Amino acid sequence: MTDTKGRVTGVNGNMVSVRVDGVVSMNEVAYIQVDEKRLKSEVIRLRGDLAQVQVFEMTKGIKVGDPVEFSGELLSVELGPGLLGQIYDGLQNPLPLVAEKTGNFLEPGIYLDALPRDRAWTFKPCVKAGGRVEAGDALGHVPEGVFEHRIMVPFGLAGSWTVKSVVPEGSYRIDDTIAVLVDGKGRETRVTMVFRWPVKRGVGCYTERLRPVDPMVTKVRLIDTFFPVAKGGTYCIPGPFGAGKTVLQQVTSRNAEVDIVVIAACGERAGEVVETLKEFPELQDPRTGRSLMERTIIICNTSSMPVAAREASVYTAVTIAEYYRQMGLDVLLLADSTSRWAQAMREMSGRLEEIPGEEAFPAYLESVIAGFYERAGIVRLRDGSTGSVTIGGTVSPAGGNFEEPVTQATLKVVGAFHGLSRERSDARKYPAIHPLDSWSKYHGIMDPEAVRYGHEYLSRSAEVGSMMKVVGEEGTSLDDYIVYQKGEFLDAVYLQQNSFDPVDSSVSPERQKRIYSLVLSVLAAEIAAKDKEDARSWFYSLRQKFLDLNGTEWKSDRYHATEKTIIELVAAKSRGADPRGTRIIESLE
Repeated sequence: MTDTKGRVTGVNGNMVSVRVDGVVSMNEVAYIQVDEKRLKSEVIRLRGDLAQVQVFEMTKGIKVGDPVEFSGELLSVELGPGLLGQIYDGLQNPLPLVAEKTGNFLEPGIYLDALPRDRAWTFKPCVKAGGRVEAGDALGHVPEGVFEHRIMVPFGLAGSWTVKSVVPEGSYRIDDTIAVLVDGKGRETRVTMVFRWPVKRGVGCYTERLRPVDPMVTKVRLIDTFFPVAKGGTYCIPGPFGAGKTVLQQVTSRNAEVDIVVIAACGERAGEVVETLKEFPELQDPRTGRSLMERTIIICNTSSMPVAAREASVYTAVTIAEYYRQMGLDVLLLADSTSRWAQAMREMSGRLEEIPGEEAFPAYLESVIAGFYERAGIVRLRDGSTGSVTIGGTVSPAGGNFEEPVTQATLKVVGAFHGLSRERSDARKYPAIHPLDSWSKYHGIMDPEAVRYGHEYLSRSAEVGSMMKVVGEEGTSLDDYIVYQKGEFLDAVYLQQNSFDPVDSSVSPERQKRIYSLVLSVLAAEIAAKDKEDARSWFYSLRQKFLDLNGTEWKSDRYHATEKTIIELVAAKSRGADPRGTRIIESLE
C-alpha cells in the first residue's frame, strides 16, 4: 500500500467517485473500506484530485466518506506452478477455496492466494552461477501434470542480469528464493517461483512474432476443412441464443490439438458454467488419457456476478495464456461471451457520461476488442522454441443480428468467422455454422481447390433450394434437382457431426481427407437417375451408408466393408465423372 488515501464522494452503481489526497495512476488498484470488508476496485478515470473507480464487488453498503486505500499496483495476476486445473473468478480467487471459506453464497471482500503456498515442487535448475539471463528466460523447471513448467525470470525485469546463485535440485515452495540475480549496477533481486504481472499489459518477452500458418486441428470436419483456424490465430463464433456457441466451444476445447486450454466464462449463464465444471473433471483427455481438467484453467465470472469483473476475467485469462505460451506451449483461449463484456463496458461508459457510439456502446469499443484479439499470436522465444496463443470468442448479438456493433468490431480483427445460424440450429444441423456466410483467412488441412469444389456445390444447391421454394419441385429440372441433392448430401454426411457419438465426435485429419475424397467422388459423378424420385431414393440410401461409415471405427474391418459398399453404389449409378473433380480427387490420394 502507498501513502495515498481517499474518501468516497459519490456512488453510482458499480462506479465510485473518490477524492484523493496524493499521487494516483490509471488502472491502479484501490480498496474501499466498508465496515470490516475491503472491496477491490480499479481506477478508470482521473480528473484533478477526483478519481472514478470501478468496483469488482457489489457496492451495497458503500457510503459517502468511507476511506479508500491505494495499492500503487496495477490489476495483476499471480503466475507460477499450480495454475493448471484451477477454477478462478475474474480476480483470480480460487473459487473452491472461497466456497470452503464462505459457503455456497460468495461474500464480497474475500481475496485469497491464487496459488497454494504449502505445496512443494521438485525444482531442477537449468542455469549456473555466472550465467546471463533476461526476462522470460528459464532458470529451471518443475513438473506440472504432463508438462515441464518453466520457472522464468520475471517479465518485469528489464535488461540483462547475471545469475549470482541458484538453488540445487530439490523440493521447494513457490515463495522460496530459487535464484539471486544481479544487474549491471550491482543491485540484487531475489527470484521465487511466483511473480505478478499486470493483466492489461501484453507479455513481450520473445524475439520474433511469426505469421500464423499451421492449422489448429479441432477434429470438427466443418471447421478443419472449410473454415480452419491457425495456431496463433483468432476466430469468432457469433450466433443467436441457443444456437450452440457454448457447446461448440466445449467440443473444441476437448479435441483441439493444443497443450493448454483456458476458458473464460465472461458473463455466461451460471447453468452453462456449472455444466462445464461438472463435465471437465470426468472427461478423459484423448491426448494423455488423464482428466481433461489437468490441462485446463477456467476463469469463471457468470452473469450473476458483478459486471465490472467481466473485463477482469477476460484479461486474466489472456495473461495466463501468454504465460504458458512463454514455455513453448500452444494455448487455446476460449472467451464466452465477449458481448457481455461489451455490455459491461457500455454500462460503465454510461456512468462516466462519455459520448456514446452506435447502440450506446462506447466509441472506443473497436479498439478495446482489437487490443484483446491482438494478444493472440505465435512467437519465437529466445531459446529458439515457439509458443502460441489462439483466441476464440463467442458473440451473442440480440436476435442473431450480425450487423450490431460488437459483431462488426470483432469481424474487423479476427482471421476466421464461424457464424451460427438459427435456421440450421432449429433444423438440428450441428454444428450450426452456416457454410455460406462463414469464412476463414487461414489455410487448413485440405487442398484449397478441393474446398472450393465442395463450396461451389453448397452454393449451387442453396440457389436451387431457394428456387424450389418458389416454383416447387415439379418446376425444377432433373439436373438441377441432382445438384440440390448433392449439396444436401454434402451437408448431411460431412458438415454435420454427432458430438455424442464416440467416433464421429472427433475426426482425425487423415480420416477427414479420406471421407472428403469419397464425398467428392459423389459430387463429381454424373448420376444416371431416371427421375427425381429415383434420385431422391438413391441419395437417401447413400446418405445412410455414409452416416454408418462416420460412426464406424477408423480402418476397422467394418469400416473397409462399408467404404467398399459406398464405392460400388456410386460406380453403379454413375455414367461418368467431372474431369475437374477427378483431378482434385487424385490430388488428395
